[in-house]
Amino acid sequence: MAKVEVVNKDSFKEMVLEASTPVLLDFYANWCGHCQKLLPLLDEVAVDMDGKLSVMKVNVDENREFAQKFEIKGLPTMLLFKDGGEIDRLIGFMPKEKIIEKVSAKL
Repeated sequence: MAKVEVVNKDSFKEMVLEASTPVLLDFYANWCGHCQKLLPLLDEVAVDMDGKLSVMKVNVDENREFAQKFEIKGLPTMLLFKDGGEIDRLIGFMPKEKIIEKVSAKL
C-alpha cells in the first residue's frame, strides 16, 4: 500500500530528483493547522495514485534550506516534480479531489 514518505536533506536527491515517477512534495510544519488537516488527505492521494505518483513530505522547521531553496512563502505548499524538476506548485489547503485533478493534468 502506498504511503506518504518523509524526505530530508540526506534523501532529497534520491527520493525526489532521481525518482522514477513524478513526486508531489508537501512542505509542512507541525504548528500549521492547515498542514495537519492536509496530511490524511495526502495519504489518500498516495493510495489513489499509486504507481503514477509518489507523495512525500518535508518538515520546513527541520529542513529550512528546502524552504529557502524553493522560496516557500506559506504553508501548506506542494511542489510537483517530474524528471528532476519542478513542474507545478499547489499553494494552500485543498480537498483531495482538487489535488488529484491538478496533479493529473500535469502528468
